[in-house]
Amino acid sequence: MVIMILSVLARLAGAVFMGNSVEELPGTFDQISYHLLAQRVLGGYGFSFGQDWWPLTAPGAPTAHWSYLYTFYLVMVYAIFGVHPLAGRIIQALIFGLLQPYLTYRIGNRLFGKWVGLVSALLAAGYAYFIYYGGTLMTEPFYILAILWVFDTCIGLVTQPKADKPLRRWFLLGIGMGLAVLLRQVFLLMIPVILLWLGWALYRRQPSFRFVSLLVPLLVVAVMIMPFTIYNTARFGRVVLLNTNAGFAFFWGNHPYYGTDFQPILPDGVYQELIPQELRGLDEAALDQALLGRAMQNIMDNPVRYVKLSISRIRDFFMFWPSPDSGRISNVSRVASFGILWPFMLAGLIVSWWKADKTPQKRLDSPVTLLVLFIVAYSVLHIMTWTLIRYRLPIDAVALPFAGYAIVLIDRRWLHIGQRFFGFEEVSKSVQAVRE
Repeated sequence: MVIMILSVLARLAGAVFMGNSVEELPGTFDQISYHLLAQRVLGGYGFSFGQDWWPLTAPGAPTAHWSYLYTFYLVMVYAIFGVHPLAGRIIQALIFGLLQPYLTYRIGNRLFGKWVGLVSALLAAGYAYFIYYGGTLMTEPFYILAILWVFDTCIGLVTQPKADKPLRRWFLLGIGMGLAVLLRQVFLLMIPVILLWLGWALYRRQPSFRFVSLLVPLLVVAVMIMPFTIYNTARFGRVVLLNTNAGFAFFWGNHPYYGTDFQPILPDGVYQELIPQELRGLDEAALDQALLGRAMQNIMDNPVRYVKLSISRIRDFFMFWPSPDSGRISNVSRVASFGILWPFMLAGLIVSWWKADKTPQKRLDSPVTLLVLFIVAYSVLHIMTWTLIRYRLPIDAVALPFAGYAIVLIDRRWLHIGQRFFGFEEVSKSVQAVRE
């Protein structure tokens, strides 16, 4: 409870610092879009903008580029409290501040025990990136919560396969996956990875496991997406599953403009200039699909360049050092979070996975493997498409229990050193007894 209170206070401080206006801070341009879009929806204009807007949307034209779910959240807040961004920031900071350390604790506790769970929750509460983004009017906080919800539920299904109400737990897994997809449709690509591992792990524990259970979360996700698919199809005259942003991202992220050296942020106006003139008359949905085709053609024309470009994105995705090209807020947030903890995350991940079981086959059954698979798959996905540091934040959130595990191992190692060389045996035993 103390950790959760500290988490809330830290995120509330960040929200109050950002204030009641919506301005472009480093890595937060999307909040301006959501702020304007929510006002348009509230004013009865639907999902559209009143002026030319990102990515290349004409005034009054339909847009599906942005998360419907998060827009509805802001619409609800503005409808109740008036158009006061600070209200949205505070509510979001409260929810994120309470639930993120709680879910992180649950995952750490399920995997490594209570002490690791507490340390992991404390790391989540004080993680600078999460404090910074906790008050921004963007999908990051709720998206991270949905992902933690998914993994907490998955680990519970595997570690307690005979618990009561199995259908309810599969349904809750589907709700978590659906929320993640409605906030960021990229999570759709993670669902097969998660469910395939889940089916394998449960079958290994219970040969009588019914694989039909895996259809429950898939059906829940389909039901949650369906209304937006129908809405998009009616507006654009073509089937649009959810959002119109995959083609834009893949086209811009792999354009020959970069050569073989990726740049996370291009100068103002460059993104629009890269779009071929003959495609600019298309609506947003048609343009998104056309750009996806152009991106694939660019890759086929020069696959070697694409591979080198993707390799160059590794540096930007895992950047943990200060940069002269970044502002003070970005540098401080980066170093005071991932910059400090990535060695612990990596060490905890390697040690915990290796110690999961002596045989490789049984090691694959461990819930630790599920988190490792997500970290690897999610990293590869963004390294092959488009990379921004904030796209890595879900990985940071999932990796914090590994950092907690490494810190606890180091702490216990120091206890053993004290016992052996400095005669702290009685004190060490007392501390260890309390912890156990």
